[in-house]
Amino acid sequence: MLTILFLACLMGDLLLRYWLARRQIRHVLAHRDAVPAVFADRIGLHSHQRAADYTVARAQLSMVERIVEAGVLLALTLLGGLQTLDLMLGSVIESELWRQMALVGAVLALLGAVGLVFSAWRTFRLEARFGFNRMTPRLFISDALKMLAVTLVLGVPLLAAILWIMKSAGTDWAWWAWGVWVGFNLLVLWLYPSFIAPLFNRFTPLNDPELDERIHTLAKRCHFGLSGLFVMDGSRRSAHGNAYFTGFGRHRRIVFFDTLLSRLNTDEVEAVLAHELGHFAHRHILRRIIVSFVTAGVLLHLLAWLSTQLWFYTGLGVIPQLGRPNDGLALVLFMLALPVLTFWSTPIASLLSRRDEFQADRYAVQQCGATHLASALVKLYDDNAATLTPDPIHSAWYDSHPPAPVRIAHLRDG
Repeated sequence: MLTILFLACLMGDLLLRYWLARRQIRHVLAHRDAVPAVFADRIGLHSHQRAADYTVARAQLSMVERIVEAGVLLALTLLGGLQTLDLMLGSVIESELWRQMALVGAVLALLGAVGLVFSAWRTFRLEARFGFNRMTPRLFISDALKMLAVTLVLGVPLLAAILWIMKSAGTDWAWWAWGVWVGFNLLVLWLYPSFIAPLFNRFTPLNDPELDERIHTLAKRCHFGLSGLFVMDGSRRSAHGNAYFTGFGRHRRIVFFDTLLSRLNTDEVEAVLAHELGHFAHRHILRRIIVSFVTAGVLLHLLAWLSTQLWFYTGLGVIPQLGRPNDGLALVLFMLALPVLTFWSTPIASLLSRRDEFQADRYAVQQCGATHLASALVKLYDDNAATLTPDPIHSAWYDSHPPAPVRIAHLRDG
C-alpha cells in the first residue's frame, strides 16, 4: 500500500506541477502585450514583456528540474539504488556509525550535485539571459566549496549526534533528537550574521547619514533593538535587490543589498524596512521558528515509529539489513518520501505567508504611509522582472507574497 501511495503522490505531484506551470505560462503570455492599467504610468511595455518572458523561462526550467528530481527519487527508492548503495557501503565500512553516515552523505551529495547543475544553468543561462547574473564561474565554484565546507563542519556532527541518539536513547530517542535539532538551529541563527554570511558576502556599515538617522528613528519607534546597519555586496552575484534583518536579542542587525539602495530613494527604503519590521512587530518570524520546531518534533516522532515498521522500508523499495542498525536508512527514506507526501500542504503555507505579508504592509503604511511603499514595490517588481499578471490558481498555490495587482490595490485602498 505504501508503494501505491508513494507512486500515486509522486505522479500527482508531477501532473499538478505541470498543470500549474502550463496555466502560469498561458496566462502570462496571454497578457504579455499590455501593461495592466494600474501600472501603465510606471512600467513600460518592454519591461512588462521582459518580466513575462522571464516568468515563462523560470516555469519551464522548474518543470524540467522537477522531472529530473523525480527520476532520481525513483532510482534511489523503488528501482533499488538506495538498496545497492547500502549493501555496498556495508561491505567496505566496518563501523556502523560511519557506514550510516556515509549512506546519508552519499545521498545528500547526489541530490546536491543534481541541484548544483540546475543552479549553474539557472545562473549562467537563465539569469544571464535576462541581465540579472553578475556571478563569475570562479565565484560560483568558490561559493559551492564554501557551502560544502560549512555543511561538513556543521552537518557532520549533527548527523553523528542524531544517529547515535537513535541507536542509544531507546524508545524515547525522538525527544532527545528534537532537543539537539532545536539547539542546532538556535546555534546557526547565532552564527549566521557574524560567521557564516561573511564567508559569502562583504558587509560594510551603512555610509549614508540621512538614511542612517531615518532608520534608527524608525527602529526606535517600532521598539526594535538594533546593533548595526550594514550594506551587502549583493551586486557581485545578481542584479536583484532585497533587505532583511538577522540575528536576535541584542545582536539584531539590518542588512541592505547594495542593489536595493542604488534603486530606491530614502523614503522608499524606509518604507521597505518598515514592512520588514512589521514582521518583527507581529512576531511572524518568532511564530515561524516555533512552528518549525513543533513540526520537527512531530516528524521525528513519526520517524521513530516508521523506523520500526518493516513495510516502511519494503514499501519504498529497500530491504533493511538484518542484524545491523538501519537508522541511517530510515532517515534517508523519510527525507526522500516526505516532500512527495506533503506537497499538497503547499497552498496552506502560501496562504498563511501572504496573510503575514498583508499584515506587514499595513504596519508599514501606519509607519510611513502607503505612497512610498507602493512606489518602492513597483520599482522592485520592475527591477526583479516579477510578472504583473500571474495566473490566480498558480499564485494561490505557490506564492508566498501577494501578486502585484492585489498587493498594490490593498495599499491604495487602505
